[in-house]
Amino acid sequence: MDRLTNPIRPYAWGSTTLIPGLLGTAPTDEPQAEMWMGAHPMAPSRLDRGAGTTSLSDVIAADPAGELGRASVARFGPRLPFLLKLLAADAPLSLQVHPDLAQAKEGYEAEERAGIPLDAPHRNYKDTNHKPELLCALTPFEGLCGFRTPEDAARTLAVLEVDSLKPYVDLLSAHPVEAALREVLTAVLAADREEMAETVTETAAACARLGGAQYAAYASLAHHYPGDPGVIAAMLLSHVQLQPGEALFLGAGVPHAYLGGLGVEIMANSDNVLRCGLTPKHVDVPELLKVVRFEPTDPGVLRPEASVTGEELYETPTDEFRLSRFVRAEGAAPTRLTAATPQILLCTAGRPSVGDQTLTPGAAVFVPADEMTELSGTGTVFRATVVA
Repeated sequence: MDRLTNPIRPYAWGSTTLIPGLLGTAPTDEPQAEMWMGAHPMAPSRLDRGAGTTSLSDVIAADPAGELGRASVARFGPRLPFLLKLLAADAPLSLQVHPDLAQAKEGYEAEERAGIPLDAPHRNYKDTNHKPELLCALTPFEGLCGFRTPEDAARTLAVLEVDSLKPYVDLLSAHPVEAALREVLTAVLAADREEMAETVTETAAACARLGGAQYAAYASLAHHYPGDPGVIAAMLLSHVQLQPGEALFLGAGVPHAYLGGLGVEIMANSDNVLRCGLTPKHVDVPELLKVVRFEPTDPGVLRPEASVTGEELYETPTDEFRLSRFVRAEGAAPTRLTAATPQILLCTAGRPSVGDQTLTPGAAVFVPADEMTELSGTGTVFRATVVA
């Protein structure tokens, strides 16, 4: 196995303290938004097998079957199918949605035919893959996930008593579910920006007066993104508060935004994101409306299912990744972790050992397919691997 050196991404919405606090390092003035563990070409982890440091992506490219296992390569190709992260949000992330496999392939090919460079700021599709993702909270974590029912969204807006929101309340109350959600989101994103800015200002003031966690979250969005139509769009979504150990799974077409907290995130290895607000980045409303699933969804807070081995699994419908954790008490017997697929093991508490490696919070190791290894000692370890 290989101890990984993992890059930190300094996005503006990141916390300056949460990741350093976990790692036990001194904070700097720079935000530390995400720590990436994997072989993503933009920022791969690095390792040293005795001949100097190299990227995990180069190690895998040199021997895909040996590092990933034949089953994973046959199913997902010669690359690590997932990306594991620590995510630390101190401000809201963009309100966004991800395409399914067919949409990603079609969108990518269309932009290739149009000659749009992969690094162009207005490019929507960076690859042909979908991007299901799972986030497990390490601290109390707040987010928005999936559409409310039109009735619930109408009540949420109506109680604010903002005149310019009344047309949206009427639309939500008068149409079938899919049409109501589609018409209101389209109207919000297409509204005159000056008029919408006034609506957002009035809405934020009303949210601040009402108080409560939900309305405080919307007021905070308006504080970070004054005048942004995404503030109103966000009010169509369910507000979710996770406690440590709880998780959210986000499939294709489900609008969502993370608002704050520290968590372990795992996703299929893709960069395809369509945004509809709360961001200075590119927003493509017509393309986004083709991808969004206009149906109410239960946020579906996940709690891990325990097994006799002590492994607690977060069950999801995707195969590119499988996330579980071990919360090991003092004196627990060692657990074999040998698998026919690649693994990344991340410590988030204590000082457990993987083979001859002692881990501290924030430390991670890559275990190639079929390599014999076992987990011992006390602490919490997240296990990321593949269903193949």
